[in-house]
Amino acid sequence: MDNERPDVLTIGRLAHRTGLPVRTLRFWSDRGAVPPVARSASGYRLYDTESVARVELVRTLRELGLGLDDVCRVLSGRTTVAEVADAHVAALDAQIRSLKVSRAVLSTVSKRGSTAEETALMNRLARLSAAERKQIIDEFKEEVFGGLDIHPRLHDRMRAFSIELPDDPSPEQVDAWIELAELVRDPGFRARMRTMLELSTPAPGQSRPPGASIWWARQVVQTVAEARERGISPEGRAAAEMLSELFGDADRAAVLLCLEAGIEAGAEHYRRLVARVRGQYSSPDATGELEWLARALRTAEQA
Repeated sequence: MDNERPDVLTIGRLAHRTGLPVRTLRFWSDRGAVPPVARSASGYRLYDTESVARVELVRTLRELGLGLDDVCRVLSGRTTVAEVADAHVAALDAQIRSLKVSRAVLSTVSKRGSTAEETALMNRLARLSAAERKQIIDEFKEEVFGGLDIHPRLHDRMRAFSIELPDDPSPEQVDAWIELAELVRDPGFRARMRTMLELSTPAPGQSRPPGASIWWARQVVQTVAEARERGISPEGRAAAEMLSELFGDADRAAVLLCLEAGIEAGAEHYRRLVARVRGQYSSPDATGELEWLARALRTAEQA
């Protein structure tokens, strides 16, 4: 009798040896992953000790995410575990990237309390291809930088300016990209940035505009930050003396105009978003320092 042969296992005994349900083993057997080695006189499936090892291999490959078709190909020798694993690594990488994007979109939706329409837009922005993302940035650059009467070297630098989202972005980078893409597609933001650049970018053969140092050098921001730490009021005499050190006899009205244009455009927010998308370090938000400086300049204008 079959149950008198210790080397022959019924599907029930195979289930007991492997700890798997009979229905799972029957399904695997029907698909050819763990075929019976024989049939009893009554037609029941029979397995042997090698079947136990085969079940363990099938279980391992299934736990790693391989489908039964791939498992059967490996077991039949039509492919190797290494070849199948390589394909699954690529598939898992793509799935992980997709999950990161989904997580970032849902996180942003949660923080903003977005509507269904806004959610759909953010999802589309997050899943754009590299070429589509580049097109958005190129259109922004053309409208903001295009046609500016500036030195050719500076013009080339602006044209070469890029904002790349990595192939494997973090959720924080995707979140920043969604916000940045929305921002640079806004006609109002583009117009404000254009105004700021026109006021702060030197034309060929001309000296730097009075307010340009605010945006092209962090030294001004650092000086103001130190003044704020010392508790200096933007309306006080110490602030007026600091303005003289920073801007000399430059036209204060022109400096203020340039500064206000950048504040209105949200240049600091834009700068920090770009850094987050790139995964780069970004100096602290200087909006407070810029607003302090604007108050100081307005006070000086009224004096």
